Amino acid sequence: MSSPLLSVEGISKTYQPGRSFLERRSIARPSLIDVSLALDKGDILGVVGESGSGKTTLARCIAMLEHPDTGRVMLNGEDLVTMPGSRLRARRRLIQTVFQDPYASLNPRLTVGSALAEVMLVHRLETKQGVRAKVMELLAQVGLPASAFDAYPNAFSGGQRQRICIARALAAQPDILIADEPVSSLDVSIQAQVVNLLLDLRDRLGLAVLFISHDLQLIDFIAPRIIVMLAGEVVETIPDGVPIQDAKHAYTRSLLEAIPSLDHIFRAETNPTRRETR
Repeated sequence: MSSPLLSVEGISKTYQPGRSFLERRSIARPSLIDVSLALDKGDILGVVGESGSGKTTLARCIAMLEHPDTGRVMLNGEDLVTMPGSRLRARRRLIQTVFQDPYASLNPRLTVGSALAEVMLVHRLETKQGVRAKVMELLAQVGLPASAFDAYPNAFSGGQRQRICIARALAAQPDILIADEPVSSLDVSIQAQVVNLLLDLRDRLGLAVLFISHDLQLIDFIAPRIIVMLAGEVVETIPDGVPIQDAKHAYTRSLLEAIPSLDHIFRAETNPTRRETR
């Protein structure tokens, strides 16, 4: 059998205490403890847990924005953790992240067109002559008008800004998209639009998606497979086809009980193709 597109093998990360007077009394804080997962092309894996569970540290280590202390991050069979800097920069563009706050993610001094073009030019994915046409394609792909090209981020709503952030991630032509709480700061009505956009892009582009959220109900809707994190560890894995109400771990059960109503999820379980169609 061929190896997966992404294989995370036993990564751990501990943040050391700071050197300031106030931080000197703090102790080393483990944020990830022996976490493993795998993703294939077109796959969606959900990561769920409360604030402080290690979800964002996991995302940052996979994208190599942080270096794990131990373990391997294998992309197409190559270990990013031990890869030299020049090669790592080239490979790192294949894993792009959409962050929680679209307001903080965009440079207010750059027009949308400039922000997207910059990504393609830095990675030498397009020529200066052809970059405008490619940016226009990306804007259409995420449901934004051509007029967005010359506009600044402050002209857009939160949902539109998140679409711009998604387009910027796609500009790098990634194989893997990490969505780190991408809808938690948006209105409920807009959340559904952004989630559906991500699912559509996965289908059209064959992207592998790591979707991170504190919302188990949302994760269950999106992801065939789910890992549950608590205090930096994976405490439970819910495989494809297993209903979330069959979760065994006490922490997962507590997340289930916190959902106001699971009736719509239980009804979905009567559909045998539920997970296959997402």
